[in-house]
Amino acid sequence: MFISNAFAQTAPAAAEGGLMGSLTGMLPLVLMFVVLYFIMIRPQMKRQKEHRAMIDALAKGDEIVTSGGILGKVSRLGEGFVHIEIAEGVEVQIQRAAVAQVLPKGTLK
Repeated sequence: MFISNAFAQTAPAAAEGGLMGSLTGMLPLVLMFVVLYFIMIRPQMKRQKEHRAMIDALAKGDEIVTSGGILGKVSRLGEGFVHIEIAEGVEVQIQRAAVAQVLPKGTLK
């Protein structure tokens, strides 16, 4: 008997604030998405843009590190591949995306 009266008393209050109640309920989800965007998604997009610019700027003679940890000097450039010399007379072909870092000139001896 008491339970049905309690539900009956709160029903009109919930019906009056229908739009505001739904917006207030969605507010935490929207805030979480905004926070995730600025903490995770935006910095990742910035790193991808910098990596793409680094790969596009590769030139013959650049000293690089691959994502596998191989150090070498760029000997030839192709459309999707880079040939690097890792030792005297030893040349390896890798994908451009596998270049992790361009080293300053004179790092490799």
